[in-house]
Amino acid sequence: MDGFNASLHTASVAGEQAGTRLDKWLAAALPEWSRTRLKSMIESGQVSTQGIPVRDPAFKVRAGQVFAFEVPPATPATPAPQPIALDVVYEDEDLIVVEKPAGMVVHPAPGSPDTTLVNALLAHCGGSLSGIGGVKRPGIVHRLDKDTSGLIVAAKNDVSHRSLSQQFATRRVERGYVAVTWGVPMPPTGSIEGNIGRSPVNRKKMAVVSQGGKPALTRYVVRRAFRDVAALLECRLATGRTHQIRVHLAAAGHPLIGDPLYGRVTLSRKRAVRPDLRDRICAFPRQALHAFSIGFMHPRTNIWHSYESPIPPDINMLVRSLEAL
Repeated sequence: MDGFNASLHTASVAGEQAGTRLDKWLAAALPEWSRTRLKSMIESGQVSTQGIPVRDPAFKVRAGQVFAFEVPPATPATPAPQPIALDVVYEDEDLIVVEKPAGMVVHPAPGSPDTTLVNALLAHCGGSLSGIGGVKRPGIVHRLDKDTSGLIVAAKNDVSHRSLSQQFATRRVERGYVAVTWGVPMPPTGSIEGNIGRSPVNRKKMAVVSQGGKPALTRYVVRRAFRDVAALLECRLATGRTHQIRVHLAAAGHPLIGDPLYGRVTLSRKRAVRPDLRDRICAFPRQALHAFSIGFMHPRTNIWHSYESPIPPDINMLVRSLEAL
């Protein structure tokens, strides 16, 4: 087969591959690219045999048949690269691990069209991006909410994107969070389970729902209790649903301090704190949630990688305020 970087490739069908669908055979011949991208190449006429394009992904290949396929160069990503400083924890030719600050959106969206993590990664990674699905962009395989800080991994190529996505889908990625809650969960070590779906009352929120939704499981350990007013928790995700930790803790009666969406707190709980401390705690400007650890199998080397980051200064200050209770 021609070299990986060449635009024109040729390959022949081995005897044991006869009868295989064209898209499946092509995926085995070009494991560097996703099945979706290869299917698009077929349907757009970029795969041919004897000079005749074959546009049907389900076409059954024959032994000895030779196919030529032209892989178009990756196109520039729609989001513009922006030179935004990144706290890089680890980086190689396949992936990058960064510490996302609170206040940064991961991916451009309505209301946040730029200055996102994707914009920053496009500028930082530059030529090391070989294309995800034919586009020169970082492969975002998981997200953190805008005001959640901590570790996030992104892929630089299709192989890494596919591997990391599969690891997330099969729950092989380990993720740890620290959270500061109102009240102290009991027992001090436990789990919160409940399907998460769109709230039937407020469509901007997620909720634990009795019907529908997706299964979700959050495990927690109370690291420190501040009387019965608040607690510092370590949470581990068995699943990865939207707002999962925030929703589960709120449903258990222990919302995150500072959570603008799920952080409703009873007046009696606030009254348990002396006024000066109460004002300081209630003024915490974001949900007190930090992704402090991540672990995954490296897509190329199959070596386990794990990283940790310290609790950020703002949450440390919040903890110090709670120590004065």
